Amino acid sequence: MTFVQIIDYKTSRYDDLSDLMDRYVAQSQGKRTVTHSMIGKDRERADHYLDVVEFPSYEEAMKNSQLPETDRMFKEMVALCDEMPTFTNLDVVRDEQLNKHLVNRLFDVCIVNGNLDALEECVATNHIDHDVSHEATTVIGLDPLRKDIKMWRGGFDMEFEIACQLAEGDLVTTVWTWHGTHKGDFMGMAATGKKYDIQGTTTCRILDGLIAETWWHYDIGRLMREMGAPGS
Repeated sequence: MTFVQIIDYKTSRYDDLSDLMDRYVAQSQGKRTVTHSMIGKDRERADHYLDVVEFPSYEEAMKNSQLPETDRMFKEMVALCDEMPTFTNLDVVRDEQLNKHLVNRLFDVCIVNGNLDALEECVATNHIDHDVSHEATTVIGLDPLRKDIKMWRGGFDMEFEIACQLAEGDLVTTVWTWHGTHKGDFMGMAATGKKYDIQGTTTCRILDGLIAETWWHYDIGRLMREMGAPGS
């Protein structure tokens, strides 16, 4: 179970404390078990800060606390604080990464299951699409995306196998393998009944709760060659 520790402290020497954290990261490289660390500054009190530190589990957090580098860093941190920091220890019982959920809805509901009515719930009307299969590699709007989905679904029974998914800031990158059985006309190629695979990545930029921009990277040329397209 993911474990999070919140450190609440006050300091008038934040720059010195930030330098201390940089040294700790360098000195504990390859030893520490922290997976994510974030520092927040109170908008109402300039000397009030919160550190949110994430670990894979409570046990991993305890291992981290026993490192000599961690002990040394904490003693130096206390010396830079105006008063003794306080700690809140949390077992994470719910963790929703909503940007990932939105992207997965595009893949599963709109593309694979063909629910195009749900497209407007996932994608901005002025969506910008960068796709290597387009003659113009950048297109804008929902209609071109609808057309693309209809084309792929008309040509294939298909699914996406997600290998991994990374979210940072307003971006979500999905690494996937596409599996498709050629059932109908696709880019001028009559149905072959054969199964094909493509490996690729899709990066989505999220703005105001909708997918505003996407970048698709995959080898459309290899797929067309395997299907026997003339001149491919």
